[in-house]
Amino acid sequence: MTPKTGKVGFSRQSDPTLLILTSLSSGPKHGHALIKDIEEISGVRLGPGTLYGAITRLEEQNLIKPLNPVGRRQPYAITSSGIEVLKDTIANLRMLAEVGSKRLGMIDKMGPALNTKLRVL
Repeated sequence: MTPKTGKVGFSRQSDPTLLILTSLSSGPKHGHALIKDIEEISGVRLGPGTLYGAITRLEEQNLIKPLNPVGRRQPYAITSSGIEVLKDTIANLRMLAEVGSKRLGMIDKMGPALNTKLRVL
């Protein structure tokens, strides 16, 4: 899992399970399509081992499900449980971002820009 920006740090936004659920929220995808979409939306490139390890865990938790294969490709879809987990996670991340921003004094400086960015998450 490599961030495209090369910045050092930590982030829930680079959590493979969150990235996969977010990607699948726009519709079913197979592995390669997930890797491309995740890199496009987050700047994080998941390696195959990271991707398929996270897919296995998400399947075991009934957060995603495999669909009928298309040729050699195995598409996956988010489940209703996965949607609920993703919604809860996004709400928690928004709250954490707001608290952190207030504590850093960024709310007054960023106001509408922060709110716009949070809506994108």
